[in-house]
Parts: sequence; structure tokens; C-alpha cells
Amino acid sequence: MKATVNGTVVAEAPESELVGIEGNHYFPPSSLTSGAFTESATQYTCPWKGHAQYWDVVTDGETHRDAAWSYPEPFAGAAEKVGHDFAGYVAFDKSQVSIG
Repeated sequence: MKATVNGTVVAEAPESELVGIEGNHYFPPSSLTSGAFTESATQYTCPWKGHAQYWDVVTDGETHRDAAWSYPEPFAGAAEKVGHDFAGYVAFDKSQVSIG
């Protein structure tokens, strides 16, 4: 499965390696395109997943603000709820990034 922005691949992994959470596909950190992500200052805390790290996605010199997010250190019990450790896995804003 691929995550693309205007045709540029920013993450790619077999579907079997993705983690589905609340309608989003979370890609493993190893599947991310190097250099396409910069940390965002946006802050958010999910009541059961934990503190999110938002990412700007940069392709072809264009920055897509807060187009991705991850949970570097999910709250205790979150992985058990999902059935898989998703620490550091990255999901994408579907209004900015195509998944397929």
C-alpha cells in the first residue's frame, strides 16, 4: 500500500505491515520516504492513544501542514486495545495524502 502526495510516494509497505486504527492506516516507520517529513509544532493528545507528534509532509518543494501524525510513546494499554504495537507508526490526513 502506498501513501502519495500529488503522485509522489511518501510511504510504502505491504498491507500486512499496516496497523488499522479508527479508519486510518498507520504505516511502519521503516516505510517512510526519507526527507519527506519535518516535525510540526501542532499538539494533540488522544485520550487513549497518547500524545501525538504531527508531521508536515514536503514534496516537490511544497509543504503539506500536519499531513501526518504518529504516537511515539502510546499510553499503557493502547497497543493491547489495538492488538499491535503502533509506536512510531504514521497515519495520514486523507484530505492531503492519498492512500491506496
